[in-house]
Amino acid sequence: MSVVDRPTADGESIFSADSAAAIEIRNLNKRFGGLRALTELSLTISPHVVHSVIGPNGAGKTCVFNCIMGQYKPDNGEIIASGERIDGLEPHQVAMVGISRTYQNIRLFRNMTALENVMVGRHRCIRANLFDTIIGNRRFRQEEASAQERSKKLLDLVGMPGRGDVLARNLSYGEQRRLEIARALATEPKVILLDEPAAGMNPIESDRLMDLIRELRDLQGITIVLIEHEMRVVMGISDKISVLDRGQLLTEGGVKEVRKDKRVIEAYLGSGATRYHRTKRSDVR
Repeated sequence: MSVVDRPTADGESIFSADSAAAIEIRNLNKRFGGLRALTELSLTISPHVVHSVIGPNGAGKTCVFNCIMGQYKPDNGEIIASGERIDGLEPHQVAMVGISRTYQNIRLFRNMTALENVMVGRHRCIRANLFDTIIGNRRFRQEEASAQERSKKLLDLVGMPGRGDVLARNLSYGEQRRLEIARALATEPKVILLDEPAAGMNPIESDRLMDLIRELRDLQGITIVLIEHEMRVVMGISDKISVLDRGQLLTEGGVKEVRKDKRVIEAYLGSGATRYHRTKRSDVR
């Protein structure tokens, strides 16, 4: 049973009060010298939803992702996933819990094929040991074939059928973005963190991305945490939105609440953007 009712016609979402959190962040703090990147930040990510984290540049959004994934160590506070604390774990240990991510800047292996890039992400699911690999025994061959088949299906899922043999560097920008998502999915995550996946995409590509994210949520049951500056995407697919400003939670709620919040319009877009609120546009750009 889904833990969240899909957004209503007026853009609000109703969340089940008794749902266990996919990720819970409690009073997180992170400093870089004299700079406070995060201050007493608390967020609850419900399972099987698209939860967007937005805010102006420097608000601390990517810092949150880096803390979740173990790339930054919080100064204090807690991050809980699957019922256990993960703050302080190494990135590969966080992946074992069932969390994966993409990056704002594309980080593919450019001289490897699309299929090979996805198969790199399958290493967490492979049980063959070094001895099996060296001698190429039956166990290794079976797992290698299984990994290849699963990787091909993931390429199909993200809209790249028949592109497995193409070098990553020869793919279009939109395909490279989708390939990063396929590689993140290869780890069989429960939660995937997407850092500006629509950056640089044209409207057609971003529409396809939105369809893919909906499918991951609705058909694959994956929790999506999204950082995105393209408000058409955020407002079009989010179940819940958390707005950060200067490392702190400014406000959060469904699409309707966030869209009409004057603090969000002023902090995120500047006071001149309030005209969009007054004209009740379907998206805030």
